[in-house]
Amino acid sequence: METQVYIDGSYYPKSQAKISVYDHGLLYGDGIFEGIRIYDGNIFKLDEHLERLYESSRTIMLGIPLSLDELRDACIDAVRTNGLRDGYIRLMVTRGLGDLGLDPRKCPKATVIIIVDRISLFPKEFYEKGLEVATVPTTRNMADALNPKVKSLNYLNNVLAKIEANSMGVPEGIMLNSLGFVTEGTGDNIFSVKNSTLRTPPTFDGALEGITRNTVMEIASKLGYTCEKKTLTRHDLYNSDECFLTGTAAEIIPVIGIDGRAIGKGEPGPVFKQLLERFRKLTRTDGVRAFPSDLAEGELFVIGFK
Repeated sequence: METQVYIDGSYYPKSQAKISVYDHGLLYGDGIFEGIRIYDGNIFKLDEHLERLYESSRTIMLGIPLSLDELRDACIDAVRTNGLRDGYIRLMVTRGLGDLGLDPRKCPKATVIIIVDRISLFPKEFYEKGLEVATVPTTRNMADALNPKVKSLNYLNNVLAKIEANSMGVPEGIMLNSLGFVTEGTGDNIFSVKNSTLRTPPTFDGALEGITRNTVMEIASKLGYTCEKKTLTRHDLYNSDECFLTGTAAEIIPVIGIDGRAIGKGEPGPVFKQLLERFRKLTRTDGVRAFPSDLAEGELFVIGFK
């Protein structure tokens, strides 16, 4: 069956799913999005993703035409409609149909789009053997110009960095801010592990407030590791015992080399392996079950609630 795409309350086959060329999401990148994973019928951290979406909407003054509960129901229904037990949800809210001017007041209603499909950012062998990355010339947008807590549709900053990583022959690039401090990858957060302490750049340096990042920190804390949101330099990364990236699509993936320098022993380390094992277990239990048949006998299921 062809993928069914939700647009403003109706479903359309992937080949027929369209929005107006006058939508300000297309014209100006004016909108927000979330990427959400589905693991064996469990929509992982759905509520956390929706809360972040609504925070983004308030910051950019974008009125979402559905309540949080209604949008929650719509995400669950989109998964069920497509029958995909393992996959990825791309939830988007654009400013909506307007004119060729920049003024968002010309857009009377936002457009809500939900795509349920499969995604794979990196080959399986990178999770087993690790990947090499490089810092790229394009700097991260200034945090006081565009708050990185807003997950905006305007991703050109990240796209340029990805192009540079591709041209350097590496699968991922690390972005620095205008002061030369580490921010994140082109689509993932970054962690440095040193002496059993996990460090990741803070939001004010330009890093996204990643849900997978926060989940990994929660897991690590329960395992007894110290976790810090701390400003990092390339020197810190080069001298890490371990390094890894985190993200909804990427999950947790080890970095074994940066800018030609081996990280640690040049292979995935024990902290990464321990975190990945715990993370994969959590993805099956923390979230919302999309299919009624998965519920235990006697559990109540009303779309999106149990």
